[in-house]
Amino acid sequence: MAEKVAQEKGLEVEIRKYLDNPPSEQELKEVLEMMGMKPVELVRTKEAIWKENFKGKELTDNEIIKAMATYPKLIERPVVIYNGKAVLARPAEKVLELF
Repeated sequence: MAEKVAQEKGLEVEIRKYLDNPPSEQELKEVLEMMGMKPVELVRTKEAIWKENFKGKELTDNEIIKAMATYPKLIERPVVIYNGKAVLARPAEKVLELF
């Protein structure tokens, strides 16, 4: 849906298959900075991996980022990046905040 909204604005879209090509810890830090979010806000806390390994533990931001880099299923999506800014496009219309 976010892809459709971007295309309606006439933008080229590149889709990254994050499970096949997971972001590095550095990439996650950069995206979080663009979004103005804390790492835990980008975690899918209902994922079994989170519940079984991390829920209820006091983790630093770096530990959370490392968990997302190690287990990319934990990354909430879709993340849309445009012109040095990024949003978690849920709902899809949030992508409009980039323009």
